[in-house]
Amino acid sequence: MCAQAPAQEEILEATVVYVAEESEIDVGGRLQLYQKLELAILGGERAGEILVVEHGTVPMATVQRYKTGDRVFVRATGELEGVGSTRAYYLDSPSRWIALAGVAALLALVVVLVSGWRGLTSLAGLALSFVVLFAYILPGLYAGKDPLRVTLIGAAMIVPVSFFLVHGVSLKTVVAVFGTALGLLLTLGLAWAAIEITRLTGYSSEDAMLLQALAPGAYDIRGLLVAGILVGVLGVLDDVTVSQAAIVQQLAEANPKLGWGQLYRRAMRVGQDHIASVVNTLALVYAGAALPLLLLLRSGAGPVRYLLSQEFLAEEIVRVAVASIGLMAAVPLTTLLAAAAISFRVR
Repeated sequence: MCAQAPAQEEILEATVVYVAEESEIDVGGRLQLYQKLELAILGGERAGEILVVEHGTVPMATVQRYKTGDRVFVRATGELEGVGSTRAYYLDSPSRWIALAGVAALLALVVVLVSGWRGLTSLAGLALSFVVLFAYILPGLYAGKDPLRVTLIGAAMIVPVSFFLVHGVSLKTVVAVFGTALGLLLTLGLAWAAIEITRLTGYSSEDAMLLQALAPGAYDIRGLLVAGILVGVLGVLDDVTVSQAAIVQQLAEANPKLGWGQLYRRAMRVGQDHIASVVNTLALVYAGAALPLLLLLRSGAGPVRYLLSQEFLAEEIVRVAVASIGLMAAVPLTTLLAAAAISFRVR
């Protein structure tokens, strides 16, 4: 039989057809679940081929228990010289994409049921954001282009189209677009300044170090850190700028005699409450994502000032602080723009 071309690594999706063996074995001095599984490859030229994979033979923090019918991903390593003769197969992870599709479908259903037509337009705006992210921003960053340029151009694609799609073409939406742009630019300046002052390198995560190891010098890691802050704050800016512009519009329609100064002051009273809740939400979202990190700090040794100086924590603090300042600044800026534009239109 002719030998096939070498293949260093391959990811295969398979389903568990039989659990041949299951027990607990000693791995690294502790008992750990062990399974010997028969898997059938799904799709591709090798569809239907049966693989036998041992799972749980190396120390693992947690071992998934698999049963017949479960879908999994298998990592194949080594060269394929004959019919799988020199390949090693390792169970990589559960296949979660079907379950994730179900969760996404449930989200879409709830959005449409609660918001009706506006919910459909918001889903369309979300789809657009993901298209720009995966079709433009990520490919540009992967190619080693300037992260800030790529991110700002991506934001310029997302913001106007998604805002007009979701909220309609109106003066309120135009003001929100300009308010978002100002907030984003201010966040950009603050992020660079904060990173310089705190001397962050962007290498607090293993992902950043792996990127640099795979392609030394190909990526601007500090630029990626700033770009990540901008992408993270972009969605929340939508919330605060549209809300403030809408508040000013409603006030003007309720009382056309109000001047721009009165519109600004009254809308800012609402905006101040909005700021407080959004900043609190933002901080809790970051804290929730970093719970394992916070527990690590709780059990760590050293004074607080030492812990705060560690890059992995300093980076998270900078993210929250810069994003919060950008959001807070966007509220008065958008409110001022809305008050001036709407009061002029009314007159």
